[in-house]
Amino acid sequence: MITKEATEVTPVPVRVTGAPDRRPSRHKRAWDEAPRWQIYIPLGIYLVFTLVPFYWILLFALRPAGSTSLVPWPMTFEHFEKVWNERDFAVYFQNSVLTGVATLLLTTGVALAGGYALARFDFKIKRGFMLALLCTQFVPGALLLVPLFQIFAELKMINSLGSVIIAETVFQLPLSMILISGFIRNVPYSLEEAAWVDGCNRLTAFRIVVLPLLRPGLIAVGSFAFVHAWNHFLFALMFLSDQTKQTIPVGLNTLMSADSVDLGALAAGGIIAAVPVVLVFAFIQKWLITGFSAGAVKG
Repeated sequence: MITKEATEVTPVPVRVTGAPDRRPSRHKRAWDEAPRWQIYIPLGIYLVFTLVPFYWILLFALRPAGSTSLVPWPMTFEHFEKVWNERDFAVYFQNSVLTGVATLLLTTGVALAGGYALARFDFKIKRGFMLALLCTQFVPGALLLVPLFQIFAELKMINSLGSVIIAETVFQLPLSMILISGFIRNVPYSLEEAAWVDGCNRLTAFRIVVLPLLRPGLIAVGSFAFVHAWNHFLFALMFLSDQTKQTIPVGLNTLMSADSVDLGALAAGGIIAAVPVVLVFAFIQKWLITGFSAGAVKG
């Protein structure tokens, strides 16, 4: 008696002659992987051009005045004490922090509202408005000095940190609004619709559903607004005449005169100005990369 198992035939794999082999090759071709020296040599040259200036600044800031040694030893912090106490860098630092944080909050808040309108609503002049925002990026900041100075003079805001904060916010808004609108487009509109069905209004749905997903994008936009306000020189120089209201870039300019330059104090002031920005980017690096990756793809 022939059983059912005996009648079953085990299928034999058949390979069609001439068909391409889709299996991954175990052996890479010679040109698939570049030699290590072709990677390390360009990176080494780049690091030399990047790190040598930083080492030179540290050298002038940490070695004693009058020393010509290429190694900062014996190490001294007299230049830092000089610029912080005698040159009022403590006041400049405080003003820069206030200006940067206020610019960050204003730019992010206004750009968030404008970017949501550009991403979720359709209106007749939308394309023209987007084109106008892009065109503003071709206008140098120096061209805005005269009209902004006249406006702030009429408002009696000259020699006030508020004038610098408003000017920095206006200067950063177009690009920030465009970037945030791209981030919002990547959030599916169906998520907001689902929240509306559950009884949320538009504002509540935005706050609960959309806003948490925009955190990387907001951090990316806010960090660049802060860094630009921290490093910008022209607006603070033109709108602030009182020394107690000036920011770090203007304070660094006061260390240079027509007759001489205190290189030690200037290097110490440069390090004081650079350290907060380096720390900010070190802490937000993960969210910054995620934000740019999210904004690079149109949803």
